Amino acid sequence: MHTTILRVALLSACAFATTAGAETILVGDQVSVVQSGVERPARGATQAAVEAKFGAPIERHATVGNPPITRWDYPGFSVFFERDRVIHAVATAPAPAAAAPGSGATPASN
Repeated sequence: MHTTILRVALLSACAFATTAGAETILVGDQVSVVQSGVERPARGATQAAVEAKFGAPIERHATVGNPPITRWDYPGFSVFFERDRVIHAVATAPAPAAAAPGSGATPASN
């Protein structure tokens, strides 16, 4: 159920992004539309072509649904495949950096 909701939100945001000239950014389970210059695979590319151009993904998620949808994560973007073809590639925001020790960003102990 959660995956279906995310997929619907993602596809809705993608439709808006196409008409607005912006990019779809996926941060955790939240979808945002912002500007991004991250290079990503083109729609219709095969999994073999994506791996040849961008290398092995850092994570391959299990295939779900019917038709089968698979997600591969790369640094800076995720690719969604239907069977073995790209249906969409979205830029992802980097994870927040951990506060460095002594930076003053950690709460003071009382």
